[in-house]
Amino acid sequence: MEEKYKNILDGIDSPADLRQLPIEQLPDVCQALRQFIIEQVSVHPGHFASSLGAIEIIVALHYVYDTPDDRLVWDVGHQAYAHKILTGRREKFHTLRQLGGLSGFPSPKESEYDTFSTGHASNSISAALGMAVAKKLEGNKRKVVAVIGDASISGGMAFEGLNNASSHPNDLLILLNDNQMAIDQNVGALYHYLTRITTSQRYNLLRYKAYNALKRHGLISDSLRRALIRFTNSVKSLFSRRQNIFEGLDIRYFGPVNGHDVVSLVKTLRKIKDLGGPKMLHVCTIKGKGFKQAEEQATIWHAPGKFDPATGERIKENTEGLPSKFQDVFGKTLVELAEKNERIVGVTPAMPTGCSMTYMMERFPDRTFDVGIAEEHAVTFSGGLAKEGMLPFCNIYSTFMQRAIDQVVNDVSLQHLHVVFCLDRAGLVGSDGPTHHGVLDIPYFRAIPGMTVCSPIDEHWLRKLMVTAVDVADGPFMIRYPRGRGSIGGNDADGNPNWKNALEAVEIGRGYCLREGNGETAVLSFGPIGIEVAKAIDRVDRDVAHYDMVFCKPLDTELLAQVFNKYTRVITVEDGALAGGFGSAILEEANRQGYEGKIRCLGIPDEFITQGSLSELYRLCGIDASSIAKVLEEDSD
Repeated sequence: MEEKYKNILDGIDSPADLRQLPIEQLPDVCQALRQFIIEQVSVHPGHFASSLGAIEIIVALHYVYDTPDDRLVWDVGHQAYAHKILTGRREKFHTLRQLGGLSGFPSPKESEYDTFSTGHASNSISAALGMAVAKKLEGNKRKVVAVIGDASISGGMAFEGLNNASSHPNDLLILLNDNQMAIDQNVGALYHYLTRITTSQRYNLLRYKAYNALKRHGLISDSLRRALIRFTNSVKSLFSRRQNIFEGLDIRYFGPVNGHDVVSLVKTLRKIKDLGGPKMLHVCTIKGKGFKQAEEQATIWHAPGKFDPATGERIKENTEGLPSKFQDVFGKTLVELAEKNERIVGVTPAMPTGCSMTYMMERFPDRTFDVGIAEEHAVTFSGGLAKEGMLPFCNIYSTFMQRAIDQVVNDVSLQHLHVVFCLDRAGLVGSDGPTHHGVLDIPYFRAIPGMTVCSPIDEHWLRKLMVTAVDVADGPFMIRYPRGRGSIGGNDADGNPNWKNALEAVEIGRGYCLREGNGETAVLSFGPIGIEVAKAIDRVDRDVAHYDMVFCKPLDTELLAQVFNKYTRVITVEDGALAGGFGSAILEEANRQGYEGKIRCLGIPDEFITQGSLSELYRLCGIDASSIAKVLEEDSD
């Protein structure tokens, strides 16, 4: 980093320090932050392009508002790196997304400046509205700002917050960061609307002055304010021949303004800061601003991993001979299945690249649907497709599926519709931390009547279960699999990847013995965590049996009867929540069958797990090979 910019950051340990600077120095602060983030994220990977694009917004907000007393609420929060740096965490920034280090997202446990936990999209308006209303009830003059992106604002919860914003007395500011990008390209009518929307700055200034004049004379009440907003919005629509969607909800709209002109942005925020009632400032930014490669390829540079900050060359790991990622096996297998069955369609809520639905998009663009950040809609949309005879593969990250559980119950399962739910990123996901760990899906899917719940131990089994979902299942079917690579690497003699086994279905509810045992102990595993179990058994000098149950619902009760009759100790292992999960299902069946032996369940404890590498978190939860081996030795003494 240039010495000039380094010295600037060295003098800012809090937003209070920032506010001591003359406004003319703010562009240099932004440039210093941009260089710092580029240098740090190049060696300590994290969310990159989104953070570069929001720097001027963050500087302006902390300069104008009296944080932390004034509240800033971030949506998702992966754009808030500059916020972390300005709020006393610059010296620890190199620990980003590491065990014991800084979270990759705003976290109230980490700083008083992080006012609300984030990680999932579209919640900022509702949370900030609650804070703003609470402030009004207390008679507090604290300001509240919700910062939301143009992709997140398309989510259903954001619309619920917008719809409710003018129903209660509040002075909430919604800052819409419009970079015309999410992770992948934005989709939907609202995105196209935001790229066209315009408004008159002269009109807004005139209205602002008129409002202040009435306010000074005590002529503004909440009811009169709302009436004036509706009246002036009507006049504006008459002259512009356009109805602003936000002002149609009685939310005052300002913009769009240049989100990278920090001085102008400060002046605009100062003008509207004290206006009463809910208001929106529409700010246009460029994702990846200031780093050429990120500006040109924002999807790739959303989270690019390590790279050379000077040249922009990404430092790619040597993947030769390594197993493929589960998501890629899913994507390529889906295309194979769709080529044989024209009823198969793909559905994803804004994550086609992340879940590898892109393979289906390229091969069958008319049968693949990216519905935007709208998990609830994705599920019910899939239900509608299934109702009319299509066979949807609805791929949603496990943590985000939590938002659509009501739709899974009422719009799919209650009608016993044939929808295949593919839960990518199931289990612990590593450095993204507690907001992104997919550890709750087994309990809530297992509780749904008529739902099949399964998980593959490896890539071969993922393909088998996908075929089974098509050829054997006739109702809702859930397959969970983890982030990252499988366990089957290399190619066969013809150059085909070894994971590409024959597409064959299996019997639903049937488990398999992977390793015979003649001792006292049997291990029952569910999903890819079975690989860690196999390693653990290899490490101990014990005659331990190993069963891959494959299905958590329905369970293979016949196989379990054999296990209960032969072994006096049973250990269950899962990469999911212990409370109500796979181990709980085994305990329930053991109780039903009257098993009198000892059962020990290993999995994710009843707490939110921090960020860290996957190996660190497995060890922390006691489900890595070494920890499992210790349990095997303890139980065999």
